[in-house]
Amino acid sequence: MDKFFKISERGSNVKTEIIAGLTTFFAMAYIIIVNPNQIVGFSFGVPGVDAVWNAVYIATIIASVIGTLLFAFYAKLPFAQSCGMGLNSFFFTSFVLPQVIKIGNGEAGDVVKGYQAGLVIILISGLIFLILSATGAREYIAKAMPDCIKKSIPAGIGLFIAFIGFQNVGIIQANQYTLVQFVKLNGATWYQWDEALQSYVGVAPAVIALLGFIIIAILSKLKVKGAVLIGILATSVIFYLATWTVPSLALGEILTPFKDFADIGITAVFTADSWKNAFSPEMVGGIFSAIMLIVTFCLVDMFDTIGTLYGTASEADMLDENGDPIDVDKAMTCDSVATVSGSILGTSTVTTFVESAAGVAAGGKTGLTSLVTAICFAVCLFLAPFASIIPSAATAPALIFVGVLMLKNFAKVDMTDMRNAVPAFLTLIMMPLTYSIANGIGIGSIAYVLITLFTGKFSKKDIAVTVIALLFVAKFIFGTM
Repeated sequence: MDKFFKISERGSNVKTEIIAGLTTFFAMAYIIIVNPNQIVGFSFGVPGVDAVWNAVYIATIIASVIGTLLFAFYAKLPFAQSCGMGLNSFFFTSFVLPQVIKIGNGEAGDVVKGYQAGLVIILISGLIFLILSATGAREYIAKAMPDCIKKSIPAGIGLFIAFIGFQNVGIIQANQYTLVQFVKLNGATWYQWDEALQSYVGVAPAVIALLGFIIIAILSKLKVKGAVLIGILATSVIFYLATWTVPSLALGEILTPFKDFADIGITAVFTADSWKNAFSPEMVGGIFSAIMLIVTFCLVDMFDTIGTLYGTASEADMLDENGDPIDVDKAMTCDSVATVSGSILGTSTVTTFVESAAGVAAGGKTGLTSLVTAICFAVCLFLAPFASIIPSAATAPALIFVGVLMLKNFAKVDMTDMRNAVPAFLTLIMMPLTYSIANGIGIGSIAYVLITLFTGKFSKKDIAVTVIALLFVAKFIFGTM
């Protein structure tokens, strides 16, 4: 095993890899429940929605296992895959929501048909990924990115996943005037017992998550092995003690989703009706709309993956002499195959997860980390209720802490040269502000090309990033996300 995974060669050991795999799993286990919720948009009660939720629930777990095992045995890298956040919401708004609206307006709508048409779009985009990976085009695109953007990607991802962590537990909340605000601790009412209890339960996850973050930071400063995982477990205990609650296990419903998965999920892309609906005006708005949807999913998945690979590989000290991730071609292939597999199984685009950085921060350096994560997902296929035992108040601190670790990469950008500084800054800041890794890379690339062009610095090596910038311009004009 040591020789196969190159554990000693990469300066790791089996215990560390197992802890890292568990850490990655706990950091991303939320996707098992969140992904089906995002794809149906919480529109429960609408005809067909519950069946779609069940199908996506099973597909999410199986796709995560397949994608992560590819990293374990083919690329042998400590990364995990699952259904991309943002992409699943885009799937909902593009394919499921239009049918929900029709039903709500008293018109004929079919949520299941919209869902199945969307899977065809995902399959096509996945096949395009696969072709680009097999020809080496994706690797070329990744390596052609300007150095300033490469260096700012990890830091941008750090801000992004920290922002996700802050949101998950309500530390950062929505505000109609300022868009976001810090959790309102001083707004709690304590003069009546029932109101005090309600207020306490409302703010407890945010306060406990901040405490968990400090615990991880202290353990890390003391150089405790597995500081992130220990922090997650310790914060979980604190959460249940502080809120005086007991984990809920709905064991009687374990087998319920499998029938819907077999009926409408895994069979969808093999039916003629799904392909017809994927390009029909009734379902997606016509052929042009379908093409733009395919292009959008391609761009977002490609650059989300490129960004994640550069970010996590940098954190794991797994970059080559040119600053590119080792075995980047294999990593791209893993992502492509996983996307195709996910669409066949019945879920939205599968991509490399930024939460992989949590496992890397715990010391993961090899495919054994991914194998452990995949096994955890596989167990959840039949014991999924146990995955919900770890509360978001315990996983959020891990994401925030990883954000701290990844911000250090931005110090490597030459901020005295505006040709480097401006694209790097836009890449950094636009990832959390637009809730998309791909958008950050796209906006940074556009800025780099314009500054390079109008300062007379444009050269042959900038052609690739120019093509990327033009593709993103088209995406921003004709697409969404």
